[in-house]
Amino acid sequence: MIVLIIANARRRPARTALTAAGIAVGVAAIAALLALSAGLNSTAGQLIHLGRADVGLFQRDAADPTSSVVPLSLLPRLRRQPEIAEATPIQLVVGAVPHAPSALVFGLDPRGFAARLLIYTAGRGPRKGEVVLGDVLAAQLHTRPGDTIVLHGRSFRVAGVSHAGIALEDAGVITTLADAQALAGRTSEEVTTIAVRLAAQVTPAKAKQRLARVFPGLSAISDPSEAVRAGVNSVLISKAVFLIVVLALIIGALAVANTMLAAVLERRRELALLTTIGWSGTQLALLVLGEAVTVSVLGTAAGLLLGVLASGALPAALGLQAFISPEVTAWVLGRAALIGITIGVLGAVYPTWRVTRMWSAVALAPT
Repeated sequence: MIVLIIANARRRPARTALTAAGIAVGVAAIAALLALSAGLNSTAGQLIHLGRADVGLFQRDAADPTSSVVPLSLLPRLRRQPEIAEATPIQLVVGAVPHAPSALVFGLDPRGFAARLLIYTAGRGPRKGEVVLGDVLAAQLHTRPGDTIVLHGRSFRVAGVSHAGIALEDAGVITTLADAQALAGRTSEEVTTIAVRLAAQVTPAKAKQRLARVFPGLSAISDPSEAVRAGVNSVLISKAVFLIVVLALIIGALAVANTMLAAVLERRRELALLTTIGWSGTQLALLVLGEAVTVSVLGTAAGLLLGVLASGALPAALGLQAFISPEVTAWVLGRAALIGITIGVLGAVYPTWRVTRMWSAVALAPT
């Protein structure tokens, strides 16, 4: 049967290729968006826990965490809350590093815990007009203390190299809070987020409930999935994944059904001959199903390759290249592959039913 399935798939190469190409496009879109969603989730988790924070405070309904605007005037009230041990402001700047567009700039208050927890592997902390590079970025740019780096057209002296143990910080730039606010075009009274460390015996759930009541304009986030759901761009990506999955299933299944139905109608005599030599209706159904799945496997393989390539271009297309590095994992590819195979199975339902009816007609015909 396998030999016959392969032969039938090669019998009409153009039709097989076009059907597989349709499946490939849908699978590629699914794989790329799933990789983007996974990268978004990972990045959001790191943003929440900058400086080893327990909770991150962001503007409610911001497009994404990097575009959040939080007034510094809230800081004294925050520090008076009994659930909070420490609170420190952080200003994020995206797309400021010319040769590393995905690197973020972090403006830190030198008195805050986020700055105190940095480990300097070379040099010292930043002063006005200076920066510290994360050790990963420093190695990437071949930069060391004493060198100069340009951020948004402004020259800064590299004062040191640091390690935080958080990927985003180690691949980013640390500046003073005032310099980061100037780079972001913010006033001295606005920051992106306020990182919070909770008091002993206080759970994140309890703290978030309290902070939500006291500061209704802020989102207190401790879990990466909450950050993903909170962002408008994140919701857009999630809905896009669902929509693409539904469309891929419908369009792909119809394409496979059309191809397999045409093949069944063209090969009525061949199928009748198989019936007369002893093939059962189940065997004919498996033959059609096998051909449909074969076409889907070809399309899925091509789609996964295209999806991996497309995942690198999607962040730039959505304006999120400074915030997301797509994560192409076995789980992402596995889900996309499963959808591709499902397309073949769904597309084979009607042609399989037709071929079993054909077998019944031949089997019941008088000899």
